[in-house]
Amino acid sequence: MIPEPRPALPGAALPLPGALLRLAPDFLPASEADALLGELMTAIAWEQHHVRLFGRTLPVPRLSCWIGDAEAAYTYSRMRFAPRPWPAALLALRARMQRDCAARFNSVLANLYRDGRDAMGWHSDDEPELGATPLIASLSLGASRRFMLRARDGSTRSTTLALTHGSLLLMGGACQHLYRHAVPRTRAAVAARINLTFRWVQPCD
Repeated sequence: MIPEPRPALPGAALPLPGALLRLAPDFLPASEADALLGELMTAIAWEQHHVRLFGRTLPVPRLSCWIGDAEAAYTYSRMRFAPRPWPAALLALRARMQRDCAARFNSVLANLYRDGRDAMGWHSDDEPELGATPLIASLSLGASRRFMLRARDGSTRSTTLALTHGSLLLMGGACQHLYRHAVPRTRAAVAARINLTFRWVQPCD
């Protein structure tokens, strides 16, 4: 029996050894991305999280919200997050993402970068509940920001992308085990940006 061909994933493949990395700069048309950005600014229950570093409690430099199915709890930076319910706009978007990416997603991490001072430090999304080779679909809305990846083994393998309004970045394969990624601060006057990273989290027992 001849297997059915796998649906083509969105975007163009980017060269990063050992990783599945694809970028679709115009995944959402500008008008659709504008409307979604405006709706999610108020529809999402944005939270200010804090981390403990060197004996001090510091605010995370962005706002965020963990959203998903009831069983999709998630541990990140040693904090356990119970998912908030899906806003209607994100439920509709999830259906589209699952169709276009040929994958299942039961959760999404929403991050709000209010201006250039908000950032994301170097990290990998390699928590056990994401599985061995997670596919993470990252949709950007609003201001364009730099997105950087670098090898975890200290080699010079790296890449820098501009994640623009309505763009979709797919990270899969061994990407999270071979590379770290970050959204650095910028001194440029940039507007707000929302990033949505759709994932499949192994349901809790």
